[in-house]
Amino acid sequence: MLIHPEQPDCVLVEQFDLTAEAVHPLLDGVEEKLLSVLRWGREYLCRPHPDLGRKGPVCPFAQASLDRGMFYLAVHRGETVEPDALDRLLMTYRDWFRQLPPTTGPAAQFKTILLTLPDVPSEEANAAVDATQGRLKPQYVSEGLMIGEFHSGPPDKGGLWNLDFRPLYSPVPLLAIRHMVPSDFPFLADDPGSVATYLRLFGANTPSALRGRVTAAANQFGLSVPHPAPVPPRAPVPQLAEQQGAAAS
Repeated sequence: MLIHPEQPDCVLVEQFDLTAEAVHPLLDGVEEKLLSVLRWGREYLCRPHPDLGRKGPVCPFAQASLDRGMFYLAVHRGETVEPDALDRLLMTYRDWFRQLPPTTGPAAQFKTILLTLPDVPSEEANAAVDATQGRLKPQYVSEGLMIGEFHSGPPDKGGLWNLDFRPLYSPVPLLAIRHMVPSDFPFLADDPGSVATYLRLFGANTPSALRGRVTAAANQFGLSVPHPAPVPPRAPVPQLAEQQGAAAS
């Protein structure tokens, strides 16, 4: 378990913490719900789903996140949740998220914090999760982060490959913090500020499958798509260079 260096009430639960003989007081009474989140991660996020509309697991990053020990659970205790208090709590975890290793490099994309609301009644918690994600998404996106909403409703957002599928189901209401990745563009395409951030971060390295959509959105909002960096010419192999030199002489 990781304890925030300045706010000891903020902790990050790791997988083995939930099977320890003595659990942290913050987790008293909610161990089973947090274990259900881990099972959801392994058995839902990491596996294919018949309604997903594409091959592969529901979340392409969840298995690596779990395997690398970067799948962190946070907990808000209490049967009520105030928007301002939840925003402040998420700000604390957002700032901590940035400091957790790795902070750079490809492995950073597998890091995630899931803030759970295990005590809040389902209907209230689901509404709070949806409202909070909508309220904070622009700020998170502007900083190169994503905040996702998950609950048992499930959230009324269709899948990217099957609009009738509701992929954001989870057994416990939660908000997930992670780094933005190039494949996130479809979640950002309807907002000019989000598209501008995406172009700044990934515009020169847009996945080929999304290049047309990115260009169309940029044109719609009057934004410029950065040109891909030129690929430097490959140096000739020594043997070929020698042959070329001999031919020239």
